[in-house]
Amino acid sequence: MSGEFWLTDRQWQRLAPLLPNKPRGVPRVDDRRVISGIVHVLRSGGRWVDAPASYGPRKTLYNRFVE
Repeated sequence: MSGEFWLTDRQWQRLAPLLPNKPRGVPRVDDRRVISGIVHVLRSGGRWVDAPASYGPRKTLYNRFVE
């Protein structure tokens, strides 16, 4: 799908060490996919519910953004 934003390998290598890596409770959804989805929504100016499904659950995108 065109118009989607995905973090490059270089961007992900710089960002990954800053994220929590100790699993507690429910396993985390793929962080790279979720962060790419958050950036997509912010850049497009759209609503969270309009985010493409390829980024994962929309509620997860919103919750991670708020955190």
